Amino acid sequence: MTPTAEAPAPQVPRASVVIVSFNRVESLRRSLAALGNAHQVIVVDNGSRDGAASINAEFSHPRYSRLPKNFGFTKALNIGLRSAEGEYILCLHDDTIITAEAVSRLADFLEARADVGAVAPLLTDDSGNPLPQCRALPSPGDPDPEPTLPPESEKEGDEIQVECVSGAAIMFRSFFLRSVRQMDEHYGTYGSSIDICAHMRRAGKKVVILRGATAIHEALPSPMPQSAIEGDRAAGTAVFLGKHNGLVSGLIYRLKTALAALFTLRFSVLAGVLSGQKIDGTG
Repeated sequence: MTPTAEAPAPQVPRASVVIVSFNRVESLRRSLAALGNAHQVIVVDNGSRDGAASINAEFSHPRYSRLPKNFGFTKALNIGLRSAEGEYILCLHDDTIITAEAVSRLADFLEARADVGAVAPLLTDDSGNPLPQCRALPSPGDPDPEPTLPPESEKEGDEIQVECVSGAAIMFRSFFLRSVRQMDEHYGTYGSSIDICAHMRRAGKKVVILRGATAIHEALPSPMPQSAIEGDRAAGTAVFLGKHNGLVSGLIYRLKTALAALFTLRFSVLAGVLSGQKIDGTG
């Protein structure tokens, strides 16, 4: 009897790219076209109503999760992360375009640098001009720091160590997820990427922008109403300050922001800081 050949073991991807998308089908299409099929790609559709479901026929390589409504970025991201099999995971916004080669460069960098916990590509516009992607971590004295351009470097390919980077594109090792179990779902859409950077700093790891790897950030307007965005941002800031600067700091921010929102009749912000109401409607 002829022995049966064993089936080859499934190949584990080296890098996984997780994209959370909501009502940006055209931008998502450009992003998937740039990524190709060199890496595992996971798309979590956050209840889109713009025909995003039809994109499956154009791009069969990614793994798709279709959610019935917008659960906020962080919950949707966790759904995608649970499917990620790569040793390195790139969280990517749906309006950010990066090539498979640039993803590999980020993974190569993390592989070679045990002192770095997270790495991001240099974000540019369509013309190659750098965009603001750095910021300080929120603090009681400055709860909402302004994004800034990366510092100038002497030559292309230099690494830039920063305190915090935009969540439009950020890569970390998969075991980081195991250490924190999952992204903190007290955040809705705003706050989870900042939380990642704070965890890295607490662990003594660097957060780096790699100029040798670039990505185009289209920075499209959010499909969500501005009032919902403001409320979610206030809620996320309150969560961050309470978590990383102490309960009192979070309470003081909530009280100050609630009073300002009441006097300016910004009731969505009031709901965000008092009840913790996020974009997904939960508190």
